[in-house]
Amino acid sequence: MAALEWSAGLALDLPLMDDTHQEFVALLQSVELADDARLLSAWQELVEHTQAHFDQEDRWMQATRFASGNCHSLQHKVVLKVMREGAERAAQGELHVLRGMAAELAVWFPQHTQAMDAALALHLRRVGFDPATGTVQSPDALPQELIHGCGGACSSAEHEAEAHA
Repeated sequence: MAALEWSAGLALDLPLMDDTHQEFVALLQSVELADDARLLSAWQELVEHTQAHFDQEDRWMQATRFASGNCHSLQHKVVLKVMREGAERAAQGELHVLRGMAAELAVWFPQHTQAMDAALALHLRRVGFDPATGTVQSPDALPQELIHGCGGACSSAEHEAEAHA
């Protein structure tokens, strides 16, 4: 049994995001089940998917007034950097690094999904963002200022100022 399986607990009621997340889980399972001969290629498929996955979410954030430096986007950059470093080490014969990273991703992903992605999905629904077309159906609902922090309800400039006061 894989360390991470798709479940209703990972669903965010945003079909395109949920489909992408299901693909991530399936690719992570492929990595977990891969023999040594297939491990690096399975990992590369996961990295390519994850790049596209994160790029897509980052575009959605940009289109709906998330600041480019918010911690959600930053976490995407860090995870991809670590995944690429793992691929480099595996290419040098350190396959155990990818196995360890896969186990860590299986722990990280549900947390990321239920915190950061859930906040993003809520925000996208609130502004009427259509992920398939990239259009905002309720532009009046877009925040006046860029959303900083992690993009949750407590991430407005006002709340950020209160948190640092």
